[in-house]
Amino acid sequence: MSLKLLPPSMLSAIDLLPDTKTPVTLFTRHSLREDTAGQGLAGYDLQLTPQGRDLAQQWGAYLVDQTDRNIQHCISSPIQRCVDTAALMIEGADQTNKAPHTHKIEIVEQGLLVEPGSFVLDIQKAGPYFKKQGALGFINSFVNNALPGMKHPIHGVVDVLELIYNTHPKTPYGLSLAVSHDTILAAMIAVMSGHQEVSKEDWPKMMEGLFVWFEGDVFEESKLKWIWRGKVHELDISQFQNSEFKTHK
Repeated sequence: MSLKLLPPSMLSAIDLLPDTKTPVTLFTRHSLREDTAGQGLAGYDLQLTPQGRDLAQQWGAYLVDQTDRNIQHCISSPIQRCVDTAALMIEGADQTNKAPHTHKIEIVEQGLLVEPGSFVLDIQKAGPYFKKQGALGFINSFVNNALPGMKHPIHGVVDVLELIYNTHPKTPYGLSLAVSHDTILAAMIAVMSGHQEVSKEDWPKMMEGLFVWFEGDVFEESKLKWIWRGKVHELDISQFQNSEFKTHK
């Protein structure tokens, strides 16, 4: 099985996963899609390429084979390339001997995972900035709480984290998929890490994502842990939420 098109960080993340008794969610950008012109803004109609479809299927199979986990739940942005990525990963997992009948899993479409869905309060106010600034500029403005019509960045991130928490596997050997877009992941990683600037080097590649899991039985009191590009990070959700109120403008 060839995974040469998979971002190398994803293979190295496998070695950093917690014990299989701890369920995890892979929160990932969709697989390889058709090219787009302009400032990096991808239309909703862009589809996965044949290579992207193969990669998603192979990655799904590899995950199940190499981690001894089973895909138990899946949420996705309703945009077709995200839904297709999820379906192909599930299909790949289902073809292994370790995860028969995975194909029965429903892909639950979630508006919070659409770009820039989770972060917008008033699209009429925020939309023009998205088009004018391009993806990187827009996310940097969002991270610094500098745009009208947008949630406070911590509020936007917590909404997505709570969604992931509520759809997170509850039993050992569990793996959940959450398929989204580069803008959502870039903003989430920056805000969770306390960074005020996102560079091109920080930008998530196609089929790159972070593994997340939670410690605690109540979301507001839990500790989030995540793996991103070879490092394990952690965040106290209560302290994180409280910091919103201290910095709210």
